[in-house]
Amino acid sequence: MIDHLVYATPDLEASIAHLETRLGVRAEIGGQHPGLGTRNALLAIGDRMYLEIVGPDPLQPGHVEPRWFGIDTLTKPRLATWAEASTDLEALRARAKRAGIALGDVSGGKRMRPDGQLLSWRVTSPFAVIADGLVPFFIDWGASAHPSQHAPTGLTLVSLRVKHPKPAKLKRAYNVLGVVVTVRRGKTPSITAMLDSPKGLVRLR
Repeated sequence: MIDHLVYATPDLEASIAHLETRLGVRAEIGGQHPGLGTRNALLAIGDRMYLEIVGPDPLQPGHVEPRWFGIDTLTKPRLATWAEASTDLEALRARAKRAGIALGDVSGGKRMRPDGQLLSWRVTSPFAVIADGLVPFFIDWGASAHPSQHAPTGLTLVSLRVKHPKPAKLKRAYNVLGVVVTVRRGKTPSITAMLDSPKGLVRLR
């Protein structure tokens, strides 16, 4: 099941304003990712689903490591990848490894919401780029409140589709991982989300 979509941007505030114009709902700041050089803003897009807008954090000026989702090299925002919900990341990682899919190590993360509530999670590596980024990473929120519960509402994810030059190979990976997303052949890898919004249906890429 889709947990959240990742919309990567070189400028978080600019993307918040741009998406508000397109969607009719303004994202709220979620918080910083300590040590990763990023921060995010969120919009709920369904039951236990949200859109994460993630960009550089100016309050972490000393960060020198490459930021996740290719943010350091972006010239414009893009729908970079998504996360699937899971409750047994180690078993999933082992199954993927047997099939030749390297999801990366399972690690923990945390961030503080603006209201002071600490959110924590466990995740397969978001830095693992598989099939040009079209294989999602996996996340387990454990006992934490799901971020969608406190994000602005008004949007609904209608569909998520991907295109890839080798769709059969991608479909096999999805079958192993239990990912249910429409795959089509395309000249270049891409992800497209269709959102129902106060401004009507909006295609996000």
